[in-house]
Amino acid sequence: MTYPWKEWDRALFAQVAGRHWPGAEPVLPKLSRAANHGRLWFAVAAGMAVVGGREGRRAALRGVGSLALASLTVNTVGKGAVRRARPVLDAVPVIRRLHHQPVTSSFPSGHAASAAAFAAGAAAESGAWGTALAPVAASVAFSRIYTGVHYPSDVLVGSALGVGAALALRAAVPPVARQPQPGPAASVPELRGGAGLHVVVNAASGPPPLLSPPLDRIRQALPMAEVVERTEDDDLAELLEKAGRAAAEEGGALGVCGGDGTVCLAAEIALRCKVPLAVFPGGTRNHFALDLGLNSVEDTAMAVAAGRAAVVDVARRTDPSDGTWSPFLNTFSIGSYPELVRVRERWSRRIGSWPASVLAAVHVLRTSEPLTVEVNGRPRSVWLLFAGNCRYSSWGPAPVRRRDLSDGLLDVRIVDGGPFARSRLLGAALTGVLTGSPVYATASVRRLRLRVPGSGVHLAYDGEVAPAPRELVLDKVPGGLTVYRGPSPSRPRQGAPD
Repeated sequence: MTYPWKEWDRALFAQVAGRHWPGAEPVLPKLSRAANHGRLWFAVAAGMAVVGGREGRRAALRGVGSLALASLTVNTVGKGAVRRARPVLDAVPVIRRLHHQPVTSSFPSGHAASAAAFAAGAAAESGAWGTALAPVAASVAFSRIYTGVHYPSDVLVGSALGVGAALALRAAVPPVARQPQPGPAASVPELRGGAGLHVVVNAASGPPPLLSPPLDRIRQALPMAEVVERTEDDDLAELLEKAGRAAAEEGGALGVCGGDGTVCLAAEIALRCKVPLAVFPGGTRNHFALDLGLNSVEDTAMAVAAGRAAVVDVARRTDPSDGTWSPFLNTFSIGSYPELVRVRERWSRRIGSWPASVLAAVHVLRTSEPLTVEVNGRPRSVWLLFAGNCRYSSWGPAPVRRRDLSDGLLDVRIVDGGPFARSRLLGAALTGVLTGSPVYATASVRRLRLRVPGSGVHLAYDGEVAPAPRELVLDKVPGGLTVYRGPSPSRPRQGAPD
């Protein structure tokens, strides 16, 4: 039985063999031989470790690990499952042929798998290294067709297996999260022992603690702090307001322990009372605390005692009809973004952030309907509109991590809902080029005006959901918020975009 794809495979192989490739003859055969048994990539990894610093060493290690997993998969499963003869070399010029022809199954290409795995693995740790390695990996993969040892489909499947190995390793061992750049240093009191610190612990936020409760840990780390616990029967805003006023009278600081929604409310009160804020992670989501370099109660306690603080941006949403405003520290959205985040976070620990973002985008576009919104006076049909407090690094519409906590910008991402947008964006999501889709727009702005013509629309901010007003303005709070923070990341501060 003849399969059409085999005819296509042979025809494409013949076209490559019969075409003259200027400059390729002295390079590609040598490159192909250099990649035997991964020697090329081990040499590259060694160079990255020497000249690339900590980031280069991490990228090299992940690249080698991905290569090892890809080689194991190809050699133990791939080549054993499909027995395919190597191409006939009659059409390949002698000068291109390798001195020693491989005798194993042609399908899939182990060289292509190793090349793709190393480059994709390095890219998971460092976008710069991944960009630099991509042309080399592509050249190695193409060299296997050029020298006549593989059909094009062997190389394509091998490359896919290599990328899959890198993603599997990323899911099993996530890359080291990079702490965003802090804002300008701020002068705050050194509250040794917690004297002058008034903390509200939201016991209703987050799952039950696996170790001792945050309340006990805060009291142990800062015995002189005034710590109160909020239960489901207490008014959280009232407790925080009382703590904020007491901190202002004593020249101290307001402390809060809870998730992002709790911290957002505390930030509003800290701004109003003009006191610094100490964030103790203790909720279901602790994105803001983690971005401050505060991974535990003890981290925050050390920052408070050392007087280590910075001024960070606070975004706000204002209702022009009455002038009332509320802050958000992380994200704001209208449309289907809350569902997108739920799906992404459900899968990100299993398959990694990028494939989880793609999966979430596909799910949202299949199940949701677009919403009509005026953006800066222009009507748009959108599936989702996202605004982040400062720019985020990510693949696709689902942001992952901030680069900076005080860049003065809003990271705006819009997925349009116009004609054929669903099909076009689904195709872009499935091919992994979401950012290149014409129905997906991004911008970094300082102010955004929105109008929602209709009722029953909800917005989400920092894990909370609320009815959307007919009109609202998004911008930044002048002066920002003073917060205690962890140690600064060891890399130079990035400036604002051009």
